Amino acid sequence: MTATVGRVDVEPDHPHGPLVHPGAQGGLLEVFRRRYLLKLIVKKELKVRYQGGLVGLAWSYVKPAVRFVMYFWVIGLLLGNRLPGRALHIFSAQIMLTFFTDALTNGSRSVVKNSSLVRKINLPREMFPIASLAVSAYHLLPMYLMLLIGCFLANWSPDPHAAIAAALALAIIFTWGTAVALVFSAWNVFYRDVQNFTDVIQTVIMWMVPMIYPWSIVADRLHGVVIEIYTNNPLTLAILLNQRAFWLTSLSPDQRVGTMPAHLIERGVVALVIGFVFVWLAQRYFSRLEGRFAEAF
Repeated sequence: MTATVGRVDVEPDHPHGPLVHPGAQGGLLEVFRRRYLLKLIVKKELKVRYQGGLVGLAWSYVKPAVRFVMYFWVIGLLLGNRLPGRALHIFSAQIMLTFFTDALTNGSRSVVKNSSLVRKINLPREMFPIASLAVSAYHLLPMYLMLLIGCFLANWSPDPHAAIAAALALAIIFTWGTAVALVFSAWNVFYRDVQNFTDVIQTVIMWMVPMIYPWSIVADRLHGVVIEIYTNNPLTLAILLNQRAFWLTSLSPDQRVGTMPAHLIERGVVALVIGFVFVWLAQRYFSRLEGRFAEAF
């Protein structure tokens, strides 16, 4: 029954609060309100990823270690000792690159991979790309542990700006990774070629950022607008900031000259602010498409 006030029909008070349309979603905010459900999905993702393995979660240590050893060995053959602190330079960059490429590849597959849940359960669809990011974040822990061990072996001398740079690097990579995962996961529902395209992008990205080579080499060869575009790429800035925190502070003062662009922290802050705007736009775009997800499966 409804009560009529003037010409407006008003629903009577419900004992459990106002009635809400079952299809209404709250976007990213709703994902974090349902943290318990997010936790369950993350646990499921981790269990599926390592199901049947003999060493299980230990692969999260083995795989980055093997990648690092290969990069270190190959680049050592090519550059010799011309890159001081080569191990920390590569590994501090690899952490940022690995997280972003995981966000790109696993994030793009996240909704399609959980198509049965999308069809059957009413929950924020953003839950799936965010869960894939949480799994990637879990794998950051062993990588940072290995990095810190390497830092102490290399006589690491962090300064106050190192902590700021490390925190800013993480904030940038999480923000832009979230936006990318939202957009690509929505596209992949309708165009399955997207997941193959992300594999190609992953290969290209590795050579487009200062990981296996220092930023100073690029600065010597590129000038003007081109070097600014290269440097201000959010992934490049995240890598440079992480190198500023862990690699640069292991070098002697004379070795640090010319290794980083000017105003690195300020550039990172701008990239982070733009990243928040990008997340907002990506959320709105995802929300526009998610109503058609069930039809596409």
